[in-house]
Amino acid sequence: MFRKVLIANRGEIAVRIIRACHELGIKAVAAYSEADRDSLAVRLADEAVCIGPPAPAKSYLNAPALISAALISDCDAIHPGYGFLSENPYFAESCRECGITFIGPSADSIKRMGDKALAKQAMREAGIPLVPGTDSPLASVDEAEAIARDIGYPVLLKAVAGGGGRGMRVVQTPDELARAYATARAEAEAAFGRGDLYMEKYLPVVRHVEIQVLGDQHGHAIHLGERDCSLQRRHQKVVEEGPSPALTEELRQRMGATALKGVAEIGYYNAGTMEFLLDTEGNYYFMEMNTRLQVEHPVTEWLTGLDLVRWQLLIAAGERLTLDQNAVKIRGHAIECRINAEDAARDFMPSAGTVDLYLPPSGPGVRVDSHLYSGYRTPTNYDSMLAKIIVWDADRQRAIKRMTRALSECVISGITTTLPFQLELMQTPEFISGNIATHTLADIMART
Repeated sequence: MFRKVLIANRGEIAVRIIRACHELGIKAVAAYSEADRDSLAVRLADEAVCIGPPAPAKSYLNAPALISAALISDCDAIHPGYGFLSENPYFAESCRECGITFIGPSADSIKRMGDKALAKQAMREAGIPLVPGTDSPLASVDEAEAIARDIGYPVLLKAVAGGGGRGMRVVQTPDELARAYATARAEAEAAFGRGDLYMEKYLPVVRHVEIQVLGDQHGHAIHLGERDCSLQRRHQKVVEEGPSPALTEELRQRMGATALKGVAEIGYYNAGTMEFLLDTEGNYYFMEMNTRLQVEHPVTEWLTGLDLVRWQLLIAAGERLTLDQNAVKIRGHAIECRINAEDAARDFMPSAGTVDLYLPPSGPGVRVDSHLYSGYRTPTNYDSMLAKIIVWDADRQRAIKRMTRALSECVISGITTTLPFQLELMQTPEFISGNIATHTLADIMART
């Protein structure tokens, strides 16, 4: 097992990893920017190393600074969390070359699944269903127009690199394609340093359902059921839950088996997520694979009783996965709400300032992952997520009531947050019924 781990991240995920390290008897080193000097992660870590100024490019995205921090603090492993360099194959390979264990999959797996065109090729070879479209980057707008005519409108342009909705455009008619192509390319180039695009048939009514997988370095892998992430705003997840209200047990097992075929195809190990689009007829299509821990991993932890970060550390240290598929039991229902420093009433305008008072909810079946404390000043340089409230109960309707209670209890004063928005969302007829799709949140917001 590792002696000391550098956490190459910030916020609630850094705190989450520190706690897992401490429970395994591992010393944790927080890598922090100047803006995060007073962060909870720095306070909880055994040691802390400043890696640069607030700008992510000069701190949390600065691979040489992070590796240097690990070396000078005598760490034998780096946990990247999610975001930042967590899915950067060159960072993973640089760690290996410097004799530091990267707590995640191989650099090759990250590279293959991080390039959406390569990922689609690999999944096609594994026999996994794909949305009709291109397997390789589009060479020109002329090629895009020809393919769109072939598969039929509407179509979806997506950046080969990156995610989070950047470099993504829905094109309804031929007249829109040239402009959308140019805009998506420019956005992808600015966000990811690469403007390559590919095209898919756009499916207007779908759910976003993802399968959590876990594999060791000895060829053994399991899936841990699904999470439904259909409630999204501008392709960013807002609420996640599990199990999905749309899945039967038969479909759950079939999608899980499909996810494991993808894992086997690329020799994947550590934690990962196979993401699918599920249509109204029960057909599902591979969308992408996230080769890291997900923001919504606590949903799966509630449902299975497993600690995914603990397993990440054990697997990276070479331990065998001691669970087989039959041992995985999905129990009850879990929901996660992301709480951001944003004003939903003003088109989700970012909010910053000092948290005067922070009182998280508690009680049976309530978990809060956060880096907040009373007196904490929120930096403006990073993602706006402040906390994740996750609840569990015996069934979905009881879990909704528990989440409503938890959101009502939570106090974050001094800055504007999405707590009221999430509370209202829990009470909409669409969410209560479970009849949701990726367009549902936009529809709800359009009528308010």
